Amino acid sequence: MATEKYTVTLPEELAEDIRREVGPGGFSAYVTRAIERQREQGRLGELVSWMQEEGGPLTEAELAEAEAELREAGREFAAPDSGSHGAGRGGLPLAG
Repeated sequence: MATEKYTVTLPEELAEDIRREVGPGGFSAYVTRAIERQREQGRLGELVSWMQEEGGPLTEAELAEAEAELREAGREFAAPDSGSHGAGRGGLPLAG
């Protein structure tokens, strides 16, 4: 990916905190990733809005069911591999 140098203005304390956290040479990569994540969140927000326009908002029951499924998936992912051969975490096959 081609790069371009830009000048941005940040609060000094924030910039120094980031420099301490990422060390020498890591500042640009940190800022780049932060901007990428912000763009991703914006796109996800647009997708959610579109989906709600198309299908209507989630009911409380649908939301509770989705949250329960997410918690269960998190528990399965965090569980130690149960001896399945050729599978990654959670028993899912690895790509490639």
